[in-house]
Amino acid sequence: MSATVKSIPKKKSKYRDMNRLSTPANLLWHALFIIGCLCCILPLWVVICASFTDEKVLVLGGYTLWPAQWTIASYKFLIDSGGGSIAVAYKNTIVATLSGTVMCVLSVGLYAYPLSRPDFRFSRFFTFYSFFSMLFNAGTVAFYMLCTQILHINNTMYALFLPMSFSAYWVIIMRTYYRANIPLEVIESARIDGAGEWRTLIQIVAPLAIPGFATVALFAAVGIWNNYFNCLLLINDRKYYNLQYTIAEILKSVQFLKEMASQGGAAAVAGSVGLADMPQESFRMAMAVVTMGPIIMAYPFFQKYFVKGLTIGAVKG
Repeated sequence: MSATVKSIPKKKSKYRDMNRLSTPANLLWHALFIIGCLCCILPLWVVICASFTDEKVLVLGGYTLWPAQWTIASYKFLIDSGGGSIAVAYKNTIVATLSGTVMCVLSVGLYAYPLSRPDFRFSRFFTFYSFFSMLFNAGTVAFYMLCTQILHINNTMYALFLPMSFSAYWVIIMRTYYRANIPLEVIESARIDGAGEWRTLIQIVAPLAIPGFATVALFAAVGIWNNYFNCLLLINDRKYYNLQYTIAEILKSVQFLKEMASQGGAAAVAGSVGLADMPQESFRMAMAVVTMGPIIMAYPFFQKYFVKGLTIGAVKG
């Protein structure tokens, strides 16, 4: 006869898993994260709803979570007032953002990689050299003279992205990321197998450093997309205006016409452009939606790399 083996009941441990949250604590953290998400999403949603709300309803009723009276008058006015300048500004901004982001990733990645290698003799010198540039700023005059008298990039497309194509801060971040995530044994193994420095960097180190590159690319793209100062300082030709500066010029024109109408000195202008029906508050919200829409859509593509790259490279040592 085969003996039956009875299962011995497991004793419950009196020590609970310290990495596991209790049900009340789990619910509390979920509630906090939901509140935090709502604090980020609701302002964006209010801006979008306000851009599609009639100007008179928006002024009388204020901002709401749903448009009381739908209209696209603000977007029509933006296109009509901007003419072809909006399309040109979008093209300039997209070209500048893509070009500047690629240059920033390449320059930062190539500069930070030798600094992460312990066998690089001048690592301390070049690390201090990049860090020293973060401590002192030469000022606007020196920046203007460098761009106009030495680089000669004023009134060119390069003025929109070339001054922002390198950052000493991101060099320190990427150097730390290389040291924390690229084992030296991997590099030594590649050297033993006969790989040179460039082949090791391109085929071995670069695929492992994609989260760090994605983090640098995302912040560089946001900075170049939102840049207003370079266009204001270095560009006078309208065909090189970026989106932020073009939107600001349109907003100044709308405010100027509104002020003239309130003073009663723009009767002829009011009759020609329909100043009485000109949106202002909803127009501002429409401009915000137009400028932030494309860059927000880029976040989901970088999200899986962004969190890892930012947290691991956050310790700057």
